[in-house]
Formats: sequence, structure tokens, C-alpha cells
Amino acid sequence: MANCKPCATPTSCKAPPGTSEPYSDPTFYRQLMGSLHYFTHTRPDLAYAVGVASQHLHQPTDLDHVVVKRILRYIQGTLSYGLFFSRGSLQLCGFSDADWAGNSHDRSSINGNVVFINNNLVS
Repeated sequence: MANCKPCATPTSCKAPPGTSEPYSDPTFYRQLMGSLHYFTHTRPDLAYAVGVASQHLHQPTDLDHVVVKRILRYIQGTLSYGLFFSRGSLQLCGFSDADWAGNSHDRSSINGNVVFINNNLVS
């Protein structure tokens, strides 16, 4: 993936091309998702995409692997992104929101929150 073509967003609105056959190496998929979860501590822009991809850890398919490869392509194009913290006073600000049964697949609710430290999104 080091020489892959970067993409502008970590997720796509369209279903990825491919088959829904079980992925050949589910252990590798789970290890990759664990690494991406760890990566979200410093890259909150990946949190939603990684969370959605993690919903299929029990039985990943080839389509799920295509979704993860898109996340990796996004990371390749945004390697210079980061958070900048300057010295001085500490300002903490947070927001949260939720919907009621907004997931069209299983009618589960989706919630989210953001926390800023000195105008830097950290969570």
C-alpha cells in the first residue's frame, strides 16, 4: 500500500465493488483493524470509518477488506496531517449529538461527540 493511489475521503457513499465471500485471512483483517483503532487516537478524522469497518470483525468479507483498503489509501494521502498544540492557556470545549434509530440497516441509534483542546479536535 506504500505506492497506492491516495483518495480524498476515508469512506464512500457507494457500496465497494467486489464479492461478499468470506475474507481469506480474518486474523489479518482483525489485526489491521486493531492497528487502525490505535491510529484513531492521533487521527480522529478516521474514527467513523474505522468504527463502521469494525462492525464486521466477527466474519469479514472481501467487501470489508476493500473498505479497509480505502481507509489505508486515505491515510497514504494525508500523512502530513496532524494536531498542533501551542504553549499557553488550555481551553477545553466539547459537543455531543445522537439520533434515534437512525441506522437504516438495524434501526440502532448513532451517537457522537467531539472534544477540542485549544481548537484542535482530539476526540
